[in-house]
Amino acid sequence: MPPFVLLSDPRVAAVPIRETGERLVDLRDVDAIRLDDRMAGAGTAYAHVRVSVADRLVAAQCRLPRDLRLLVVEGYRLRVVQERDFASSRARIARANPDWTEERVWREAATFVSPPEVAPHVSGGAVDLTLCTEGGLELPMGTAVNDTPPEYGPECFTASLAIDAEARANRSTLIEAMSASGFVNYPSEWWHWSYGDRYWALVTGTAHAPYGPATLTSRRG
Repeated sequence: MPPFVLLSDPRVAAVPIRETGERLVDLRDVDAIRLDDRMAGAGTAYAHVRVSVADRLVAAQCRLPRDLRLLVVEGYRLRVVQERDFASSRARIARANPDWTEERVWREAATFVSPPEVAPHVSGGAVDLTLCTEGGLELPMGTAVNDTPPEYGPECFTASLAIDAEARANRSTLIEAMSASGFVNYPSEWWHWSYGDRYWALVTGTAHAPYGPATLTSRRG
């Protein structure tokens, strides 16, 4: 895999934030977007994104072939959940690699789960998603959403060559629609896309990030 900027890179944390105050919206109220409920057991945060992110998701949906749909798995994530997930990732990697230093474990964890202080999901600017048919059947993408090491292989990397032609074609369809709508991908996770967070700002060369940590005020059941 070609090298890419990790979320743990100090340049990400160094990006200044100029918070717009843009609110979070509930994707369950956006008819054009299909929302998966596999994260619903953790509350309703998963269904929310910033207004401009929702608008760009609709734009991406419009760029897809008529028989395909975006299937959003998770949007906003509470910081306490991000902290838990990062700690869990570090623990799993440490168990799988007992000879690694703490620094190496931390860096490996940050390849797949963002450190909480720069996490795109905590800003409300990120989404984890895939593609499905009109009937809701998920397309083959090489891995399932969130299938990452150490439990799974490197096929989760967006540019992985260890997936079949059908999965590569499906990823290309997703990449084209999301990139054209203003999102950037985190290259170790084909399903992770963001707009407006610090990582997006660094990758796009934007002087500041419009989104800092967001707060969920509406909790519709």
